[in-house]
Amino acid sequence: MDSQVDNLIWKLRRRQIVGSRLTAIETLLVLRQYITKAKFTTIDQLIQKIKGIGARLVAAQPTEPVVGNIVRKVLHHIREEYKTAANKPGSSIQSSAFSLRNFVVSGQPRHQATLQKTEARDHLTRSRSDWHHDNHAESLKPVIMEAIQDIFDELETVYESVSKSAKDHIHSDEIILTIGKSRTVESFLKAAAHTRKFTVIVAETAPSYGGKSTAKALASAGISTFLVPDSSIYALMSRVNKVILGAHAVLAQGGIFAVSGSLMVATAARAHSTPVVVCTGQFKLTPLWNLNNEYGSADIENPDAVLGFDEGSLVDKVDVVNPYYDYMKPELIDVLITNDGDHPPSSVYRLIKEAYDDADHEL
Repeated sequence: MDSQVDNLIWKLRRRQIVGSRLTAIETLLVLRQYITKAKFTTIDQLIQKIKGIGARLVAAQPTEPVVGNIVRKVLHHIREEYKTAANKPGSSIQSSAFSLRNFVVSGQPRHQATLQKTEARDHLTRSRSDWHHDNHAESLKPVIMEAIQDIFDELETVYESVSKSAKDHIHSDEIILTIGKSRTVESFLKAAAHTRKFTVIVAETAPSYGGKSTAKALASAGISTFLVPDSSIYALMSRVNKVILGAHAVLAQGGIFAVSGSLMVATAARAHSTPVVVCTGQFKLTPLWNLNNEYGSADIENPDAVLGFDEGSLVDKVDVVNPYYDYMKPELIDVLITNDGDHPPSSVYRLIKEAYDDADHEL
């Protein structure tokens, strides 16, 4: 099993797995295989083992936060199944633990209440010890496998789920602007094209030029599409009705990391009071507040695409930085469209609270 984990670490370090969704699926496959073959006598042992694997995977590629997100989501499901099993009638985990309310209502003397509290703690300890025995902990494996399959289903249908509300956000004869290559945004626009006629302006996104493939895909789907250079974004923004962007990661405060150039687009949109919509799957929500620093990029690419080494007279005189992602503050975003509905950036903390446990924020 360690060989499968090492193989995924090797792929992550060498960037052989590209894309948040594919990275999430590969991570989930490794975790499912590990849990299937894992030997453990307590749920705590399983949680700690998965946390250890998660820490290694995150360290292998810190710029892919979905790795940690999937680990946290699996841990959350394990804890939820644990609580569900504990609350079932007849479960050995159930106990009538001491509470201040019970003490006040019953009006019992302090020494008697203290004695009951001690007995309740002893009973809870014995119950958890019994339940943690191998035959009880191992019996949760099928239920955990079902929960992991639910995560797989969510990842498989994330594009369709996000695109369900496309017709509610895009109206006929609108002009939409987007940048870069995002499968989520592409699916969103194609879904809206089934019932709406609109025009899409795609920025070419130099130096990666991911916008070219997006423009080609949209044009092939019958959508009126224009490919423009990045330098014309501000000049065209006054005619744009809506900006639609993808996201690499959604941070705890509601900000996002998106393809380089997105910050320029969002800033121009704010100057023209143009709404900015971000399409993303919930598996990209991360409890981290920032991946680097407030104005930094989560990843840096080869600067040769910006200034080639053949420009010898300039290379020695300048420092060239080619960021792959821009950080966008939540103030620049109007709404996040996820596979679980539409949310303002201020609600991201609540979504994270529902998706992960506080104990798993740090792997």
